[in-house]
Amino acid sequence: MMKGNARTKQLRGKMRETLGKALGDKSMQRTGRGEQLRGKAQELTEKAAGQIRHRTKH
Repeated sequence: MMKGNARTKQLRGKMRETLGKALGDKSMQRTGRGEQLRGKAQELTEKAAGQIRHRTKH
């Protein structure tokens, strides 16, 4: 699984969002939030795929 990669995206996004807030850069904040959401979506997709594999024993 690639949970580490998904969590890395979330962390990187959080850092970008926080830096954007500190600098007053709304675009950077939005980009960071988007990256966090993509990481979360990836994490949930991987979790669902793992559950399906477990239930189908593949």
